[in-house]
Amino acid sequence: MYQQITLIGNLGRDPEMRYTPSGVPVTSFTVAVNRRWTGQDGQPQEKTLWFRVTAWRKLAETASQYLTKGSKVLVVGTLEEPQAYIDREGQPRASLEVTAQDIRFLSPRGEGMEAPVAAGSAAESAGMSEEDIPF
Repeated sequence: MYQQITLIGNLGRDPEMRYTPSGVPVTSFTVAVNRRWTGQDGQPQEKTLWFRVTAWRKLAETASQYLTKGSKVLVVGTLEEPQAYIDREGQPRASLEVTAQDIRFLSPRGEGMEAPVAAGSAAESAGMSEEDIPF
């Protein structure tokens, strides 16, 4: 069996890079994915899902170097087993964690990125606007 998830969203914070005891780079960051629809009552609805993303090795180094809070990204990876927890208000929640296999930078130059855009036409096909950033 094989499972894969594709996310298009915005970074919720700057990536954090660290190294394993054996020296392997690993970078973690969060991605907010927004969904908008019109409810049965005709009112616009919106929901934001947060994913914790982990990248390893060269991909970790690249993500740490070029991504910043608010950057638009496309992440392809595998969804890990959700981790249940209780939030500060006492509500049950689940942490959605993804191990990245590929990361595409969708932000145009000058919007939180110092490097050239890695996925040229993907930004246009993503159909995201400034309003899609949840913060």
